[in-house]
Amino acid sequence: MHTEQLKKRLAQARVLVVGDVMLDRYWFGDVARISPEAPVPVAKINQIDQRAGGAANVARNIASLGGQAALLSVVGDDEAAGALDSLMRQDGVASHLLRDPEIATTVKLRVVARNQQLIRLDFEETPRREILDGVKETYRNLLSDYDVVILSDYGKGGLLHVSSMIDWAREAGKAVLIDPKGDDYEKYTGATLLTPNRAELKEVVGSWKNEAELTEKAQSLRRRLDMEALLLTRSEEGMSLFRDGQIDHQPTRAQEVYDVSGAGDTVIASMGLALAAGFDITEAMHLANTAAGVVVAKLGTAVCSFDELAAALAEL
Repeated sequence: MHTEQLKKRLAQARVLVVGDVMLDRYWFGDVARISPEAPVPVAKINQIDQRAGGAANVARNIASLGGQAALLSVVGDDEAAGALDSLMRQDGVASHLLRDPEIATTVKLRVVARNQQLIRLDFEETPRREILDGVKETYRNLLSDYDVVILSDYGKGGLLHVSSMIDWAREAGKAVLIDPKGDDYEKYTGATLLTPNRAELKEVVGSWKNEAELTEKAQSLRRRLDMEALLLTRSEEGMSLFRDGQIDHQPTRAQEVYDVSGAGDTVIASMGLALAAGFDITEAMHLANTAAGVVVAKLGTAVCSFDELAAALAEL
C-alpha cells in the first residue's frame, strides 16, 4: 500500500484503550564506588526521565502511528497522575484519567547505570470499587465514538468490569483486543483477539514440547473462550496467529534486539489501530510485527512512529 494512503487510513482510525496505567520513571547515573554503609553500589544520578507505561504506553503507540487514541483509567490524586496526564496530552491522546484520592498512582522507578538496571522500585495500590464503577459508566459513554477497544490488563485491578466491557463492545459491533494477565482467562470470554506472550500463555495452558502441541493448546483455549483469534508473541521466534482452521506465522523483523520491554504494547496498539482502519487481521498482524521490530531496537518503553513504520515496510 502507498505510504500516503496508509497514513490517511490510520489517521481516521479511532481506538479506545482501557486498563491499568503506570508512570515509568528512570533515574540514570554512574556507579564508581561501593557504599561504606552497606555492600551496595552508589549511583550518582545525573539524568531523570519519565514515560507513560502500561495502558498509557499502548495509547501513545497508537497516537505515534498517527491514529486517534483515547485512554480510560484510574490514577491517584497525586503528582504522578498529573505527570501522566500531561504526557498523554503531549502525545495527542484524549485522556480520561479518573482520580482516586485514596490510592497512589502506580509508579515504577528504575535506577539505571551504564545501561544496567540496579534496582526497580514499585509503588502501587488497587483502586476502589466506586471509582471502578465510574470507569464503567465513562466507558459506556465513550464507546460509540471509537472503532475498536483495547483492554490492557496489567493485573493492577483497573479492569474489574472486563466481562461487561467485552459484552457492551460486542453488542455495539466493535472488535475487542485484550493484552491478558494472570492465570484466569475465563473473564476474557467473547473478546475478538487475545495477545499473550509465551510466558503468559504457558501460565494458562501449561508448557508444550513442540509446535503441534502448542497449536493444539492455543486453539483449544481460543475455542473455549469463544474468540476469533489468538495472537501469540514469541520474541525472537516472531508471532503466530491462531484462527479457526488456520495458523499464520511471521518471523521476527528485528535486526538487533536491544530491549523487549513495551513490545507487547506496540503489538496490540498496531493491531487495534490497523483493525480500526479497516485492515483484515493478517494485514494487521503484518503491520504489528513490523512496528514491534522497530521498537525492540530501542531502550525502555519506546514507541514506533508512522515514519519509522513506513520506512520498515518499504524495506520488506
